[in-house]
Amino acid sequence: MSQNPDTPESTAAPEAPIALITGASRGLGAALAEALGARGWHIVALARTTGALEELDDRIKAKGGSATLVPVDITNDDAMRQICLSIYERWGKVDLWAHCAVHVPPLSPAGHVAAKDWDKTINVTVRATGALIPLIEPLLRPSPRGTALFFDDPSWHDGDGVTKFFAAYGASKAAQIAFARAWAAENAGLAAKGAPRVIIDTPAPMPTATRARFFPGEDTSALTPCAAEAERILSILG
Repeated sequence: MSQNPDTPESTAAPEAPIALITGASRGLGAALAEALGARGWHIVALARTTGALEELDDRIKAKGGSATLVPVDITNDDAMRQICLSIYERWGKVDLWAHCAVHVPPLSPAGHVAAKDWDKTINVTVRATGALIPLIEPLLRPSPRGTALFFDDPSWHDGDGVTKFFAAYGASKAAQIAFARAWAAENAGLAAKGAPRVIIDTPAPMPTATRARFFPGEDTSALTPCAAEAERILSILG
């Protein structure tokens, strides 16, 4: 098993590009980790579930890759500051940050969203994003390819409208993407000064645990495999 970045065993080849993936244990985050690992990237995989991270590590190693596993709650500000400091001290940079972490509340009419679900959704999906950007941007700046990657989710909106029962999830994703769009606009003309590139992608519907909660019983044969979407996304990174 790969180690926490605070331990000396957690090393990558000096020339290996570093990918930091928040929300790496399942779905698109895990698929990106596997695809990047197979291409020679060292993966710093963050998620709350240790067992799922260990399974991811096995799959990455089976494809010849390497990973550092970091079981952590990204809403823990002190922990995230220490992790970013450890990454800087060990590797000096991050080449790619793929932010796949969200909280998925139960679908509910807007007038019946439980306060505890709303608080957790905002904390994980919105507040953590706003807190992570200033921590991770200094890690991306030293890399000539420094890129931050965010993902919109078409399940919560139909064009400019919001799908019914998606009030809490939709509001949190809209806020998260607003953060990313503002950061992208701010950095657009600053590439020469080391500002990271910010990409917002809208993946095709995939057979993830999140989608299964939204659409139970859906025929998943019509959905795009996470691995296929990961390959497509990597192709647009250049």
